[in-house]
Amino acid sequence: MRLRLLAATAAIALGACTTTAAPGATAASRDPGAHEAEFRDLYKELIETNTSFSVGSCTLAAERMKARLVAAGYPESDLHILVNPGPGRQQDGNLVAILPGTDPSQKAILLLAHIDVVEAKREDWVRDPFKLTEEDGYFYARGASDDKAMAAIFTDSMVRFKQEGYRPARSIKMMLNCGEETDGEFIGADYMVQNHLDLIDAAFALNEGAGGRMDKSGKYIFNGVQAGEKLYQDYTIEVTNPGGHSSRPVPDNAIYELGAALMKVQSLEFPIEFNDATSGFFRRMGAITPGQEGQDMRDAADGENAAAIRRLTVNPSYNATFRTTCVATMLTAGHAPNALPQRATANVNCRIFPGHTQQEIQQKLQAAIGNEKVKVTLKNPPETPGAPPRLTPEILGPIEKLTEQMWPGIPVIPAMATGATDGRFLTPAGIPTYGVSGIFADGETTNAHGLNERVGVKQLMEGRIFLYQLVKIYAGGQ
Repeated sequence: MRLRLLAATAAIALGACTTTAAPGATAASRDPGAHEAEFRDLYKELIETNTSFSVGSCTLAAERMKARLVAAGYPESDLHILVNPGPGRQQDGNLVAILPGTDPSQKAILLLAHIDVVEAKREDWVRDPFKLTEEDGYFYARGASDDKAMAAIFTDSMVRFKQEGYRPARSIKMMLNCGEETDGEFIGADYMVQNHLDLIDAAFALNEGAGGRMDKSGKYIFNGVQAGEKLYQDYTIEVTNPGGHSSRPVPDNAIYELGAALMKVQSLEFPIEFNDATSGFFRRMGAITPGQEGQDMRDAADGENAAAIRRLTVNPSYNATFRTTCVATMLTAGHAPNALPQRATANVNCRIFPGHTQQEIQQKLQAAIGNEKVKVTLKNPPETPGAPPRLTPEILGPIEKLTEQMWPGIPVIPAMATGATDGRFLTPAGIPTYGVSGIFADGETTNAHGLNERVGVKQLMEGRIFLYQLVKIYAGGQ
């Protein structure tokens, strides 16, 4: 789809935040890096509100962020907290905030960030994971990066927009949602799409999923933008058998048949595929990657050079970018050490290249196994697949121009996520969702989901400036 932006968007590079200040606005209020102390306080409050599934509360975090928006001047009518309607999970709250636009002909922009976090045990961490610690140029805490960095930046931006009297042309909506990190218990983004789509409907959304990449020395390499992600699906591969006494083995053994089936799955190679994001990734990444690898990336970008593609697939990350992947992740078999197995099952996890359905991949698994005794079933209800959002000039242009303004010479590299974000619910619902943060990291020591999660203080503050300006560019107005 093509997005209607204000004509002024074309002149981004010379002042990504050159909107006219409202009467009474100060120079500081127009400075995209202003009010850092207030941002730090907001970030700290959000970090130190435990939102893990076991003992935390997204609802409390949503209420605290809402209180800051109320203090900034938002009326209750533009703020909505929507809670999991299921029994006993009133801590699964989502917050939606709206800054109305002045041009009703333009659809809104949605700022999306999840506020729940992965579990963290204090005894495993060097520092308390639910206390914000600043040390040696880094913030340490659970959620410091994933995803309370963006949640805090978006909330801070919404506060500042209101305080400075900013009047965007298109409405700006923000959704802080719960459940992105849980195993299907309650996924706030899915719930909102299914039940409150009108409240969050937008021309497009900005989300997690990509950031800047730097090397371990701190040198910036590229700024990333995610357009699309693979479809997640687990399959159960199962063999059943009458079993019997282990002293009388027979060739028809459920474990052996399952093992043979999994070897077929291991040998199954899905075809090489490309879309806007993956072609752009290999083309642009190849331009800044030295040697044979960089040449192979450039040669592979159009999908024609089989030898280059073959060499790149040795790298697991590149291989996952090229195609659908399926891998066995769990096994369960047998019921007693002295009995022939009556049942053997495996979980096979597939990450499906956009454009294919879960049922199509199920059929391919069944055909590859080629044994009618082995059943392949969908383990969990399939999510709705959606085509990846297109990287139109209206989307990519502002990111490129603002990146050049803030970090001259640093290229923008598009990518398709091989994992999953909440964008997998919004994009199929008609809200193309793009991952972009402007927060640079080295890719190895951020430790999202792991121990001692961290984000660079300088890089977080740069991301705050980047996103504040980017949202204004897309929203237009004054």
